Amino acid sequence: MNWRKIALGAVIVVVLAGAVVTMKWVRSGDHRPALASVPPLTPITRSSTVIVPTTIELNAIRDALEKAAPPQLSGKSDIPPLPFVGTFDFAWAVARGQFAVAGSLDGLTVSSALNGTFRASGLLSTTTGDLQDLQDLLGSLLGDNNAPRRNPPPTESQQDQPQKIFEQSTNFRGSARLTARPTLLPEWRIEPNLTTQVSLSDASLDFMGTKLDVPDEVRPMLESSINDLVASLQSTVLADPFIEQAARQEWAKMCRSISLSATAPDMPNLWLEVRPTRAFAAQPRIDQESLTLTVGIQSDTRIVPNETRPDCPFPERLEIVPQAEQGQVSIAVPMDIPFTEINRLMQEQLKGKVFPEDRSGSFSATIKSVNLAASGDRLLISVGVRANETKTWFGFGADATIYVWGRPMLDATRQMLRLKDLTLDVESESAFGVLGVAARAALPYLEAALQEKAVIDLVPLAQDARRNIEAAVADFRKNNEGIRVDAQVLDLRLVGLEFDATTLRVIGEAEGTARATVTKLD
Repeated sequence: MNWRKIALGAVIVVVLAGAVVTMKWVRSGDHRPALASVPPLTPITRSSTVIVPTTIELNAIRDALEKAAPPQLSGKSDIPPLPFVGTFDFAWAVARGQFAVAGSLDGLTVSSALNGTFRASGLLSTTTGDLQDLQDLLGSLLGDNNAPRRNPPPTESQQDQPQKIFEQSTNFRGSARLTARPTLLPEWRIEPNLTTQVSLSDASLDFMGTKLDVPDEVRPMLESSINDLVASLQSTVLADPFIEQAARQEWAKMCRSISLSATAPDMPNLWLEVRPTRAFAAQPRIDQESLTLTVGIQSDTRIVPNETRPDCPFPERLEIVPQAEQGQVSIAVPMDIPFTEINRLMQEQLKGKVFPEDRSGSFSATIKSVNLAASGDRLLISVGVRANETKTWFGFGADATIYVWGRPMLDATRQMLRLKDLTLDVESESAFGVLGVAARAALPYLEAALQEKAVIDLVPLAQDARRNIEAAVADFRKNNEGIRVDAQVLDLRLVGLEFDATTLRVIGEAEGTARATVTKLD
């Protein structure tokens, strides 16, 4: 009996030893599948856009005009001396009321009430001629062709006589309206396209026996004075570089590198280089409350390892485009993550996981390590596992490396990196050696575990990138006297990924809004 026990024990020892040797031989014979070459990632350049509608309140335009426009105008007609009159003139003075500014799709209208005075005066010789002759001459001068001239003009001796002053005046009312239909020019200037209209109420006076129609006498002179002012305003606005100067300031702000935090503890800080390349704008839009001028800047953005000083020539011409409905901030943010960091994150997700989780099978397997490597358009996942049989008191076990092919997929909704199209490599079929078919029964559970657990949460990465972009956008905010600029980042979405042998690149897009409001003009 003792010899039988000794013989049985020896057999068991030999079997166990042989199993151990065999499993070691199998493990040493494991070979990772050949990897296909992967072209290196090229420096990526993405397009980013900032569109800023600038709203100029009509009240600001009115207040600026109130300060700039003279409160009154005056003038007189240039009439040569008459035979019976030493001096003779028509003088007028007009005071304007407060401006009213109205906007519509047809343009911007500025109007004001007018209150004026018209005065006619002359010096008449009291000893010469006939007053009727003077009336006929005055009527002819003022355009009354039916007024006959009774006597010839007086002689020089007749003119050197005592004189009598004639003067009459009257008040009149009216209104003036200025209409602007501004057009934005590619030369960074605004053509205001100003037109004027003057209306005067009926008024008249009797002067030296002749009835004078005040609107007919005053309107040409008043229109001439107003047109001179409007022409000066037209040339001033057209020559004013205020749009170009504002655009140059924002252009210089955008031309820079923005610091991004490192994607891994052992990685250096990365920089987002922003290089504006194009400026565009829409024609001014006018409504009942404001004039809106929308200007946009398009930039090239790329990830660089060090801070740069990009060269960003300011464009000589402004591209005119259709009207944009709202302000927009859209900044592309490529983020590079080394595979060493991906492997570390995968290890945290999967190391120590046991499958099947309920240990219901005859074998269970525990993940000991995970490593990803790029191969063509796929990833090879090398999973180190420890498999143990659970139905006998021997508890046989074996270490093996399982190879699984998969493709990285961006789950944009959940902002996660997942592996899809998982397939077991044929080299893994015999990975468990002498444990054979029973051990291979655990492989479907491994694939299911990878499908479910092999994910990387990219939310922290996106949040960190968003904070950096928000800090950069904050530089554009203003709340100075007369102007308020609001710009903010509302979201950062992950929209794509690509990889090479060492790096996985996730591409994000920061989306936000921008708007400027002008409440005071110089």
